[in-house]
Amino acid sequence: MNTEYYAGWGTLTLINAGLAQGKGRSGLNWFLLSLLLGPIATFLIVVLSPLPQRAA
Repeated sequence: MNTEYYAGWGTLTLINAGLAQGKGRSGLNWFLLSLLLGPIATFLIVVLSPLPQRAA
């Protein structure tokens, strides 16, 4: 098995979760989506605008 591939894909999913949380989106949802889509999910996170802040 090619373990470097899995390590890189796993790292990408964690990065995507962090990026999504920084834009006000669900890190868990984007983590799971990134497991399936990988770099495509990264592209989507980058091009989507941040969610507006909710009033507390």
